[in-house]
Amino acid sequence: MINMYDDATKMTKDMMDSSLKSIAIMSKGFQQLAAETQDYTKRAYEHQASYFENLMQAKSLDKSMEIQSEFAKSAYQEWVAQATKLGEIYADTAKEAYKPLEASASTVAEKSRNVAEKSVTVAETAAEKATAPKTAN
Repeated sequence: MINMYDDATKMTKDMMDSSLKSIAIMSKGFQQLAAETQDYTKRAYEHQASYFENLMQAKSLDKSMEIQSEFAKSAYQEWVAQATKLGEIYADTAKEAYKPLEASASTVAEKSRNVAEKSVTVAETAAEKATAPKTAN
């Protein structure tokens, strides 16, 4: 019986360790997302400043429309690329954060199955002893 308590304590410790590893991985992923978003914001600002400068230098309406069209196209392409990159970071972070929990969950499942089997054996033995005919001394 004591062994089951030791197993439960070890499983709890393993799950806590796995949870902490998972949280650390998520934290690194969020830091990566924040850094990437900051870089994108800086690039987008510089792109917009360059666009505005070019627009102010345009001498005709046709040239202004051309600059606007080029800006809209490039801004959209950059945004799609950034969204794709962020999506990949989210997916990678989620996969990596799940790995420690997955390992602990399979360990817990295995140990729980073993404890259940031991409990069934103990119960069957107790039931056999309780229903066995008593012999006279």
